[in-house]
This record gives sequence, C-alpha cells and structure tokens, in this order.
Amino acid sequence: MDRILKAARASGSLNLSNRSLTEIPDEVYRNLEGLGGDDKWWEAAELQKLILAHNSIASLKEDLRNLPFLSVLNLSHNSLSQLPAAIGELPQLKMLDVSFNSIVKIPEEIGSAVSLVKLDCSNNRLTELPSSLGRCLELSDLKGSNNLITNLPEDLANCSKLSKLDMEGNRLTVMSENLISSWTMLTEFNSSKNLLNGIPTSIGGLSRLIRLDLHQNRISAIPSSIIGCHSLTELYLGNNNISTLPVEIGALSRLGTLDLHSNQLKDYPVEACKLSLLVLDLSNNSLSGLPPEMGKMTTLRKLLLSGNPMRTLRSSLVSGPTPALLKFLRSRLSEDEDSEAVTTTKEVITMATRLSISSKELSMEELGLSAVPSEVWESGEVIKLNLSRNSIQELPVELSSCVSLQTLILSKNQIKDWPGSILKSLSSLSCLKLDNNPLRQIPSDGFEMVPKLQILDLSGNAASLLDGPAFSSLPYLQELYLRRMRLSEVPSDIVGLHQLRILDLSQNSLQSIPVGLKALTSLQELDLSNNNIAVLPPELGLLEPSLQALRLDGNPLRSIRRTVLDKGTKAVLQYLKDKLPEQ
Repeated sequence: MDRILKAARASGSLNLSNRSLTEIPDEVYRNLEGLGGDDKWWEAAELQKLILAHNSIASLKEDLRNLPFLSVLNLSHNSLSQLPAAIGELPQLKMLDVSFNSIVKIPEEIGSAVSLVKLDCSNNRLTELPSSLGRCLELSDLKGSNNLITNLPEDLANCSKLSKLDMEGNRLTVMSENLISSWTMLTEFNSSKNLLNGIPTSIGGLSRLIRLDLHQNRISAIPSSIIGCHSLTELYLGNNNISTLPVEIGALSRLGTLDLHSNQLKDYPVEACKLSLLVLDLSNNSLSGLPPEMGKMTTLRKLLLSGNPMRTLRSSLVSGPTPALLKFLRSRLSEDEDSEAVTTTKEVITMATRLSISSKELSMEELGLSAVPSEVWESGEVIKLNLSRNSIQELPVELSSCVSLQTLILSKNQIKDWPGSILKSLSSLSCLKLDNNPLRQIPSDGFEMVPKLQILDLSGNAASLLDGPAFSSLPYLQELYLRRMRLSEVPSDIVGLHQLRILDLSQNSLQSIPVGLKALTSLQELDLSNNNIAVLPPELGLLEPSLQALRLDGNPLRSIRRTVLDKGTKAVLQYLKDKLPEQ
C-alpha cells in the first residue's frame, strides 16, 4: 500500500479500487503528505484523481476538504449511506461518481462544487436531487437512474450546458416544461421506466436531441412540437398508452429507430411513411392494417408487427421478411397517384423564384431540368439551392456569381465532371451533395476548392475517389456520406477529420475498420451497415462518450454475439471497450 501511495504522491493520481477497504486511509485525507521519504517535497503533486470503486467503504470524513485540487472522485460500488458536506469544498471537482451505494440524500453543499461536469448518483436510494445542483453551471452529464426520485428541482434549469440526462427507473410523474425548455444542449435524454403521464410541448426546443428514451411510462400522446427535434436518430416510446401519432413525426428526417411497441395505436399515419427508418417496432398494438405508402419506406431493415389484429394482411406477410411486405404494400399503391399535374415547369420555377426572395432558399427539385435555369443566378442572394432529381450534366459558369451560396444540392443528376472552377468561386459553401451522379474521378486537389465544407455527400459515385482527393483539405467537415462507393478500405486521411460528427460508409465492400477511427472523438453517428466486416477493433469502444448511433446490420460479424448486437450501440461499444488490453 505504501508503495502505491508514494507513487500517487508523485503522479497526483491514486487508484485503490477492488482492495476490500472499509475506510479510506488517513494518509489520503492528508493529501499523502509525509510519504515522500527522501523525495523533495516541492516536487510532489497535489492529489487530483482518486478512485476508490468496488470496496466496502461506509463513510467519508469531512477531512475530504483537504483535497482542494481533486478533479475526479470515483466512489462507486461501496456501502455509503451519505456524503459529507465537505463535498462542496472541492472547487476543482469535475467528475463525481457515487453510483451503486445506499445514499439517501445528497447534501445541498454540492452546489458549491461549481466545476462539476459529470455527476453519477445512479443506483442509490435517493428520493430527490438537491436544488443547489442548479449552481453547478458546467454540469453536462447527469445520471440519476434507478433511485426513488419523484421530481426534479426547478433550479436545474440553470444547468444550460446539460447534454446527457439519464433518469431511468425512478418515480417521476411529470417533466417540467420549464426544465425541458432550458436544456437546449441536450443530446441524450432517458426517462424510461418512470410514471410520466405526458411529454412536455417544450420538447420541440431540443434541436440537438439525438436519442430520446421514454419507454415504459404512462404517456398517452406525443406533442406535435416533436417536429422541432430534427436531430433525433433514436426514439423509444414502447410500453405506453399512445393511441395516435402526430403527422409531424414524418418530418424527423434523421430518425433511424422508432420503437412504439405495446401501445394502443389503431393506425399508422401516411405522413409517417416519409421517415427513412431502419427499425420500426409496431408490435403489440391495435393495428388492423397498414397504409400502402409504407411500401415506399425502402430503408426499413426490420419492421415488427406481431401482436396486432391485422385483418387486411395475410399472417405470412406480417411474420415474413420485411422486403416482401413492403413490396406487397407498394403493389397496392395507385398507378396514377400523381397524375394531377396542373402546373408547367416554367410556372414552378417562377413560383420557386418568387418564394426565394424572402427565404433565400431556391428549390427546383425533380423538374426534369437538363440545365440550370438562369433564374438561379438572377434571383440575388440565394443561400440554399436544391437541384436534385433532374438531368443536369454540368454547371454553368454563371453559377460562380452566387457567392452567398452555402448549400448546394445536386443529388441524382447526370454530372460527370467535378465542377472545381465553379466551386472555387463559392467561398461560403458549407454543404455539397453530389450523391448519385455518374461522377468521374475527383482531381487530387479537388477538395482544396471547397475548404469550408461541413457536409459532403458523394454516395453512389464509385469512381470519384480513384485519384485520392485529400480529405485533409476539409478540416471543418462534420458530416461525410460515402454510401455505395465500392470502397474496399476506409480512406486513410478520414481519421484526421476531428470535427466529424456523422460518417456513413454503408453499402460498401469494407472488410476491416482502421484503429485510427478512435481519433474521431466528435463522432455521433457511424454507419457501417451492409459491408463485409467480420471483426471490429476494440479501440472503437473508446468513442463511447460521443458515439450515439453505430449501425452494423448486414455484416458477417463473428467477433460479437448477436445478443450484444441486439442491445444496441451502447452495449456494443462497452463490449469493445472491455476487450481493450489493460493499460
């Protein structure tokens, strides 16, 4: 023990986990003073990190205040029933983990630990959280799951940096409108297994929310304001009392998983068929049929329908493979669905141009255009231009004059050559979508023309990366889509894109994933589905704090059991992390 304490005196970090301790050694409270022996006292480090997890410690002394430089304190899996008031006298404490104890109350003094960023008090016997937590303005990660908490203090509204909140398995009956509207930075919110009877309308203000889990509550309706949660990729509302879905749910374009099992749904709205879902769980509801428009949901890999009184669909279709069911539903769509075309292309262009005067957004999608209309560069300060689903083969020189253009969408056209000279003139361009064109190889300096890009979609252009254009020329890139590119390996310089939040490499021929991907610490979504990947590097588990959605369907994965894969992203990342060799 002395040797470990002396080493900590030099490093400022002390790990005494799994040592069957019943109390904390007095030397620790003395900041390890007097342990140096012949060491020079002025070279000793202040204790900053103290890990005492998995022991049998029953109490902490007020002498904790003698550790003013402590930034990390882990006391999880012990026998604590309370915390000392001195916890508030740790001005540099950033991470406090007291999970898996028997704590009944957290002292109000914790509000004086103003540097606190992460607090884990899950799996205790708490009936409330102290209102003083509202003074911890840096708090971004709060985990209070599996307690007996009945409501959250209104003062938590001051914690405007909160990005992750986990209150699963408590006794919450209501979520305050004011609290939800204050947490605009929230990306992950779990309040499943509570007694909630509704979702506050202020949920619509959570534009950064990626994962919302409210399964196993008493919720009867989803507010139409959900349309504001446009970053949502996972929504879990199973085991509630929901009878109808708002049509606005169909606008959640990033939603990949929608779980509505064990509710009281009588129908699935046509508007919700616009979603690009991978997984839709409608099992154990009161559905008697499905809208034919659901056949257009071609991204669906898993549609669960068991336990519904289906009268309009054969049971073999309901329980059979999803693609067969979707094909059947498509066959029931009317042939002449869109036969009531009443306006000419010219009229549509004129109308769109008129609308763009105030919005600065010009949409000429799917108009059968073979060239970019002159209205585009004549309409002034256009910020967003959508020319997708046309037959445009090249961009006119005149487009160079649109210097305010920030978003250019050219998906599904006939563009063969990288429009480098025109892109070079668009100095404000931050979003470029060139997916599904017959694009030939991009020159090696091609990306140097668009250094400010934040979003790039080259999906379906298999030949475009043959000359190895440098992704390192795109330092601000946040979203990169490379679906169906016939890639056999991940382009090596992608690992240098440190601001990348979304990386889509699905539907390629990848056999392995580079360890270097662990450097993408901002990554929130990684789609590796439908490749030839058999093994994932354990280092991928290091992305766990930020990575919210990892898609692996359609790979011959042999290294991870199906039971782990079925539990979702968090379980897979934890599994990989556990495979890492001990440091």
